[in-house]
Amino acid sequence: MIQPVKNYSNNIGFTSSNKMIDEEEIKKHPVLIKNNLSNRMAIGWDKFTNAITMYPARGLKGSKNSNFYEFLTMGIIPYLTGSLTLMAVFNTYSTYMPKDKAGAAKFGNKMALGVLFYGLAKSISKEFVTKPVKWFTGIDTEEPYAEMKYKLPEHINDTNITSLEYHKVLESLEFPRWDVKYGDESKGETRNVWFDKIAKKIGLGDNLKDSDQDVKPRVKEITVKTDLAKAFASYLWAGVGVGLALQNTWDKFFEMATFKFWKVKPFYETVVKFGECLWNSCKELYRGPKDETKYLYKNSGKLLVGTAALATVLGVANALISRHKPSKLDSNDVIEKGRKYVVN
Repeated sequence: MIQPVKNYSNNIGFTSSNKMIDEEEIKKHPVLIKNNLSNRMAIGWDKFTNAITMYPARGLKGSKNSNFYEFLTMGIIPYLTGSLTLMAVFNTYSTYMPKDKAGAAKFGNKMALGVLFYGLAKSISKEFVTKPVKWFTGIDTEEPYAEMKYKLPEHINDTNITSLEYHKVLESLEFPRWDVKYGDESKGETRNVWFDKIAKKIGLGDNLKDSDQDVKPRVKEITVKTDLAKAFASYLWAGVGVGLALQNTWDKFFEMATFKFWKVKPFYETVVKFGECLWNSCKELYRGPKDETKYLYKNSGKLLVGTAALATVLGVANALISRHKPSKLDSNDVIEKGRKYVVN
């Protein structure tokens, strides 16, 4: 017998052991997760550990439980492998070519820092778009939820095989998980409580008869625009991150830096120096080379930062502009009562 789908919108968090607070609830229905830094880090770590252990093992043995979600999650592996390769290229070269060791090591360190800053800037800058959109509309396009998937038995004694998956409510615009956004009527919530809030926030009004039907098209439209803005802006800010890593101020940092955290004082000095160099690199990128006379090269840093900032502002503005107002037509305005209709 197929059980009816129940709608829940409980927000849950993680414990210190990186497990859901109420695992039994997740086994019954998908559960929303609060979109904060600690939860995002916990989800990322869980997906990463599975991507290097469980998911490849299933794929290599041809398991029938290896699915598209696991395939996409393993995409982080070639990304990290490529990043580590770029970091190692010039540092490895300096080991085997002693004549060019100093120059190769200097550029290799900047290359490694550039890869790090690229990833951080690309990841962090996405919130430059998603956060303002959420503030003005109430729509969190990155809101995650957890869902327990039941796997097929692979051996005769296998029973109740489960796997936890993390998705986003608006991950698929063709099939958004609207069910997790409806209120839990058993807890005294109205069914359209979330849709009512969004309708008021984006200017559709209060006490709408079917707020969910009015809000859904607008949510999809805002999500599409937000994703587009996020894609453009994040790569531009990633470029800014690479530009920061290539500034000359980092040469002094790598001369004194140590990553031996057990040596407290030198490591503390490294952390302090890193902050100073990061600030100085921001100033260097913005001001440009002192001895440069050509306008374009002199102001290339300003142009890069300005382009990234402008793309972010315009992307957010575009996401907040609604071009498609929901129709207020009633069925009586569409159907002519005096006319006969035939359905083939």
